Amino acid sequence: MELIKQDADATTALMYRVERPVYNEGYIEKHLLHKKGKRPKTIFQRLTKRLSCSSARAKSIVFGFLPILTWLPSYPVKEYLFGDLVSGISTGIMQLPQGLAYAMLAAVPPVYGLYTSFYPVLLYTFFGTSRHNSIGTFAVVSLMVGGVVVREAPDSLFLMQLNDTNGSAVLDVNSRDARRVQIAVALTCMVGVVQLILGLLQFGFVAIYLAEPLVRGFTTAAAVHVFVSQLKYLLGIRTPRYSGPLSVLYSLIAVLKGVPTTNVATIILGMVCIIFLFVVKNLNERFKQKLPVPIPGEFIVVIVSTGVSYGIQLSEKFEVDVVGKVPSGLLPPALPDYSVFPGMITDSIAIAVVAFSVSISLAKILALKHGYTVDGNQELIALGTCNFISSFFHCFTVTSSMSRTLVQEGTGGKTQIAGLLASIVVLIVVLAIGFVFQPLPQTALAAIVMVNLMGMFRQLRDIPSMWRTSRIELAIWVVAFIASVLLGLDYGLLVALGFAILTVIYRTQSPKKMILGEIPDTGLYCDVEEYEEASEYTGIKIFRFNMSIYFANSDLYVNALKEKTGINPTLLLAAQASRLKKAKKDKAMCVKEGKAQAAPVKREALVKLDMEQGVTQTVVSEIDSPSNSQDKVLGMEPLSESDPDDSQNLLDSPGTIHSIILDFTPVNFIDSVGAKTIKSVIKEFGEVGVKIFLAGCSSTILAELKRLQFFEGAMTPDLLFPSIHDAMLHCQNRVRPQRPSQHFVS
Repeated sequence: MELIKQDADATTALMYRVERPVYNEGYIEKHLLHKKGKRPKTIFQRLTKRLSCSSARAKSIVFGFLPILTWLPSYPVKEYLFGDLVSGISTGIMQLPQGLAYAMLAAVPPVYGLYTSFYPVLLYTFFGTSRHNSIGTFAVVSLMVGGVVVREAPDSLFLMQLNDTNGSAVLDVNSRDARRVQIAVALTCMVGVVQLILGLLQFGFVAIYLAEPLVRGFTTAAAVHVFVSQLKYLLGIRTPRYSGPLSVLYSLIAVLKGVPTTNVATIILGMVCIIFLFVVKNLNERFKQKLPVPIPGEFIVVIVSTGVSYGIQLSEKFEVDVVGKVPSGLLPPALPDYSVFPGMITDSIAIAVVAFSVSISLAKILALKHGYTVDGNQELIALGTCNFISSFFHCFTVTSSMSRTLVQEGTGGKTQIAGLLASIVVLIVVLAIGFVFQPLPQTALAAIVMVNLMGMFRQLRDIPSMWRTSRIELAIWVVAFIASVLLGLDYGLLVALGFAILTVIYRTQSPKKMILGEIPDTGLYCDVEEYEEASEYTGIKIFRFNMSIYFANSDLYVNALKEKTGINPTLLLAAQASRLKKAKKDKAMCVKEGKAQAAPVKREALVKLDMEQGVTQTVVSEIDSPSNSQDKVLGMEPLSESDPDDSQNLLDSPGTIHSIILDFTPVNFIDSVGAKTIKSVIKEFGEVGVKIFLAGCSSTILAELKRLQFFEGAMTPDLLFPSIHDAMLHCQNRVRPQRPSQHFVS
């Protein structure tokens, strides 16, 4: 190889020149490449290596399971502590109102949101690999938990009949809440087990099947569910909570029917809180570069609304719903109710995958921004550990919160020490001043939830941008949104996943097919229909199919090949059989009539190349040939029954196609059906005198073809070439001797 620098238009162009023989894969395998003499390891050897134990391996396992051991001993106190302290306090203050508010989404008393804001956050400090994720309550996951809880413990199961003549019933709120807590805790335990199993089995890649458009459409639909569920708290009306398909419509209808009974004091307080939170959030976004820490609008709302409620006795005088009893201290651990596990297996898997997807997405974004890496499998183990252990302490399912994570990172947080400090802030409130939140109006919590949905509703802006960039991704987004809104988050997620998989199948069934031509004197090959510089060589077609070849698209591959090259061997062979039959009939008639010297009927079937339109045509015509001399002028031999190679003569005239090169550069895998299809194509086209060659096969494809016993009989590695140009030069050189000699420059 020779490198050459030359000046062109005042710029230095780096060029290379290679002079070598034309290689095929058979020659390369025998003479150029030799595999290293490594014996493949047996299953026993692999298991032995996997299960072997040493001090280094034990240390690696411990450090992998407890990532805190890798960074805590070298923690730079002077550089990181102040930022982590400010970030931890800010995030902890934000955890308090969100924990109380999202507990209502999970259909459990608000105090359990405080427990959920302490235990998982503390555990993630030791097991998580993200330095900035804020673990705890999250609207989407809380709503999914609440849907399962309401389904398993509806209000109708806790109605107590009164001893009066009207036969009226009253709801036993205490029994209902106690049962719902048991179900939420059991579900969280199952979610933790699922995540732990997936993490231990190295299934951290599972999140890639939830494409970004799917997740964004799904979370936007979840925002609609959350918003509708909070309307009754904002208006101060009482409506049943629905779950399952069309639950959002039933809830909205129930709210509209209850509008005449709206509590005026409740809605006024709620609207004031919403307006205040919107103003504070806009100020934080506009002046985030100047503010040392964001204004804690949610915490201010909680403190002020609690003070106002306590001062003017909103609950007693104006019948405003409040949080109610908040016991001080932590509850003792207890075992989950295992009897409800069988009915929630599907729900636990869906929630586990969604929770992990949200968490790992945030973790990867911030890791990329700050220049470190996160381990998807360890993140699964960390989330599973948080959920599993926390379920014994009366917590519901957690994941990373978008809003709190951005606050933790934006206020200077460097490590999970910030998360540890945030959990301590929550612990202090739970132990010391939890009772302070008893008069907190529920409408204030609803306002906090609604305003925090603003970021999710902004995802509606994805629609016009995806319309311009990718209609298929837009379809995934829209289907995920509509299905999740109408069918509920569980069934909606399944429908969205199924549709996303269908789009992948659709793409494999509609790949781009093209005929390639060379850009003169470059060895580069491009689509002749797209680039005017690309030109074809006479008698040679180069076909590219931008997809792997397997059972689902093998027929499509063959049809596209015939369409693009313009050669259909089936039609050619049928025409040949028809001509032979007619020739026999005509000859018999001539003999019968005593016209043995009559001129034989000559069949001419040529595959002609239309260079202007870039397509080929099969032309079948009859020529009365008075003598063999005329046949020789045409480059043909007289047709006879005894000519076994007559099919070869079909293409034995100048300007016809004699070779087709299949570009395998885009092919990533091939299965047994695909291999059989290629073999049948080579045989079928060979019967009409067209030779098929393969170019650009990767080492993986070559190994797969060998494993599938592709190279048998006439199928040898000599039909395969490492590049299109090698195959092209070979095809040019194999033209029959009677043709004009060809010269080419490599």
